[in-house]
Amino acid sequence: MSDHAADNLSRLMADQGLSIHQAARQTGVDERTIRAILGGNKPHARTLNRLAKGLDVRVDEFYVDPSQLLYRRFDRRTNPVIEEVMETHKGLFAGWGEADFDELHSRMGTGGVLTFEGALAAVRQMNRKRELHEKLDVLLESSRAEDIGGIVDVLYGQVVVQDGTE
Repeated sequence: MSDHAADNLSRLMADQGLSIHQAARQTGVDERTIRAILGGNKPHARTLNRLAKGLDVRVDEFYVDPSQLLYRRFDRRTNPVIEEVMETHKGLFAGWGEADFDELHSRMGTGGVLTFEGALAAVRQMNRKRELHEKLDVLLESSRAEDIGGIVDVLYGQVVVQDGTE
């Protein structure tokens, strides 16, 4: 499933100071399976979900290209106002994972880093997008999936034609 699963599992275990045995106990994933993943075997999606839940990260952490981690650290240094927004608006960050924080930190305002107001607006926009994705996921799993697919296709076609993109 993920070309980066082994590197990211290893990184997450190191970040949390976990041995293979401890990671297995914490995630409910068999030690042999963890060893196999660390050895380069591609895990099943169900296994990645169990690992993510047990390690308290979002499943997309296993898909991150490890070379992008240097950019994460750089982005966090260049957007320090986000820490202030996190302190004053904790409720806006419920359910956020590393990938969400990475996206927020990587945003730059016109002329430089985000302002407090710009960071707050970005957080709200990201949360709204997540809410819409969750609703769309539910609709696509319902009896209305075909209708929703048609609506999305029509809107997508309008945006592609309007923007001139493919």
